[in-house]
Amino acid sequence: MGARRTGRERALQALYQLEMTAGTTPYEALTSAWAASAEEGKPDPDAVKFAQELVEGVHAHQAEIDQLIEKHSHNWRLDRMSRIDRNVLRLGVFELKYRPDIPKKVSINEAVELGKNFGTEESSAFVNGLLDRVAGALGKP
Repeated sequence: MGARRTGRERALQALYQLEMTAGTTPYEALTSAWAASAEEGKPDPDAVKFAQELVEGVHAHQAEIDQLIEKHSHNWRLDRMSRIDRNVLRLGVFELKYRPDIPKKVSINEAVELGKNFGTEESSAFVNGLLDRVAGALGKP
């Protein structure tokens, strides 16, 4: 698995933990996510750096990201979404809005894969549709 994919998975786990455990810092959540996967051996430094950028970025811009998600999710309030879907969407929107170095197609495809791997059967289609609408609204080529 590539460094960025691994980084996204650990970032998703950290964001989930941040939501579940009040008072946890992004650093603590990421440390916990990496420790939970310790059987994979020493993590790739590029994956660690990328995961840290994602978690800190989502955390810093969460209010704006959440507004974009709510604005473009038809008939779904953020608090009604599953925690996994909500955090996959946060990662995807962060990449679309704040990471011009990552192509739209890559951000959306990676988020869809996270939805498939960690969410429900409906997660991937839900994530794909919503992120496509957000990308269009942001004018992301």
